[in-house]
Amino acid sequence: MNQEIIQRLKAQFPDSIEESDEFRDDLTLRVKTEDIVKVCNFLKNDHELAFDMIVDLCGVDMYRPEGRFEVVYNLYSLKKKKYLRLKILVDEDNPIVDTVSVVWSGANWHERETYDMYGIKFKGHPDLRRMYMPEDFEYFPLRKDFPLMGIPDSLPLPRK
Repeated sequence: MNQEIIQRLKAQFPDSIEESDEFRDDLTLRVKTEDIVKVCNFLKNDHELAFDMIVDLCGVDMYRPEGRFEVVYNLYSLKKKKYLRLKILVDEDNPIVDTVSVVWSGANWHERETYDMYGIKFKGHPDLRRMYMPEDFEYFPLRKDFPLMGIPDSLPLPRK
């Protein structure tokens, strides 16, 4: 099944798949950032693959030279009973990627959470606002440069 996924994607998008990795029959594909929506559309609408469900979407702060931030998409095909992981690199200075909530509406909440915790913005998202932190909070708590003990007085806390 993994080879079929790779072959179908490479036939449709010859330059979009940057690398693939298999571990214990789980397939991970690194996709060009600008092609994520069209690749996801194809994966969902192709009758042979039918990745009709986004299980999870999350941000990762790798803090490495080739790309600090990643967005990871975990997909599932009910028809084939198969998982697929997609990864894209996000520019550290301008962390903006296209939303996949136009493909799977279930990505809406996950993209909002990723924005709130990592500061990665999703262009075209219907309601990109913070979920956990106050709207005027200027930091992103899951970034590796955020102090473990937080930033003193960055949030007004209730007194006892």
